Amino acid sequence: MTALLLVPAWMLFVHCSKGGGGDNPNPPGPPDPPVQEVVYDETGCVYTSYNKLVMAGYQGWFAAQGDASERGWYHYQNGNCGGFMPGCSAVDFWPDMTEYTKTYKSPFKFANGNDAYLYSPYDEESVDLHFKWMKDYGIDGVFMQRFVVEIKPTNTKGKRHFNKVLENALKAAKKYNRAICVMYDLSGSSAADVAYIEQDWNELQTLFNLFSNTANPTYLRHNKKPLVVLWGVGFNDGRQYSTSDVDKLVDKIKGPTKKTSVMLGVPYYWRTLKNDTDPSTTLHTLIKKCDIVMPWAVGRYGNDNYNNVAGGELAGDIQWCNTNKITYVPLAFPGFSWGNLRMDPAQYNSIPRLKGDFLWKQVAGAKISGAQSLYVAMFDEIDEGTAIFKCAREADLPLHGTRKFIGIDNDLSTDYYLWLTGQAGKWFHGESGFSATKPVR
Repeated sequence: MTALLLVPAWMLFVHCSKGGGGDNPNPPGPPDPPVQEVVYDETGCVYTSYNKLVMAGYQGWFAAQGDASERGWYHYQNGNCGGFMPGCSAVDFWPDMTEYTKTYKSPFKFANGNDAYLYSPYDEESVDLHFKWMKDYGIDGVFMQRFVVEIKPTNTKGKRHFNKVLENALKAAKKYNRAICVMYDLSGSSAADVAYIEQDWNELQTLFNLFSNTANPTYLRHNKKPLVVLWGVGFNDGRQYSTSDVDKLVDKIKGPTKKTSVMLGVPYYWRTLKNDTDPSTTLHTLIKKCDIVMPWAVGRYGNDNYNNVAGGELAGDIQWCNTNKITYVPLAFPGFSWGNLRMDPAQYNSIPRLKGDFLWKQVAGAKISGAQSLYVAMFDEIDEGTAIFKCAREADLPLHGTRKFIGIDNDLSTDYYLWLTGQAGKWFHGESGFSATKPVR
């Protein structure tokens, strides 16, 4: 169990009587007890800072018909076109299923008539395989996405699903010595849902002994505290919660005892308060209360305009964060495709991967600009085509009726983006020999 040292931080109490002379009809009560700040003993903790790490986001939201989650083809299916069948899916990419030991027959078939199979992260062995890949390719770890609309008390199956996937991941992170951190995604939330995070966060600490140096030695820490991420703050897309709602939550989970470090996932133009960002400066006030800021870059640029867009933001972002003593973490993504999710063929490969050129351009841009760490979106996101884990090549995809799946280029191996992300990790770890030129495998 984590050892805690309680260090008193004395507060000065000053009061003045009103008026001149006489008894005060409302004498002050006794002063509040001194605030005690929790200081964590980090002995045995493997990852005590996000600096020099390359980590990815991990959705973990898929389910398979027949697994123990009882959620059917959750997140593989597309309710807008009738479910999960040839001609209808939410996913554009298909996982390379070669190494999975527990699989589920899907409604899809290959051109030769063979059935196509899929995995479920509800199964411990599948998550274990993913963390093994992280170790094999040198990816430092992942942020476990925890969607607030999925883990509310009214969504029993959703909460059970995400608790089980997190349990699987914590076990695998310890086994393979990979960094792990909880990331709350606020998308679709109300103000009440945002407030509920405090309860869920406290539950996770108890349920999984989350901050124990021995039970979870690889849980990510930053600024000498365990880290939690709140993603989706300050966007101007009509969300039903405000920056003020998140500010109140931060006050509670950081709190007077400073129990937790906080990373905020914010819009790409957070600093200049334009384009995708709510123009209120309350976002800046909130960021200054936190420890890390990570702007959401997915879809904000492609290979051709990256230099123009990122060139105008990266340097200014880093300077702002340095001035305000906030850690800055840029994002990189391999490409984007959501033709099946949006049921729009024009959205297939809407941001092409270009055989890794696009991903490496972002890696190099971040590193050369002075970033100390990197967030890669995403490890397993096949709905929007940003996955870096092993996906099937173009020649090895199931048939999809009137639609199609998108594959890795046939002249690349299915693990290419794991390998390339691992190369980024080596660069951020401080190894030499890297530059704006993409490494050759």
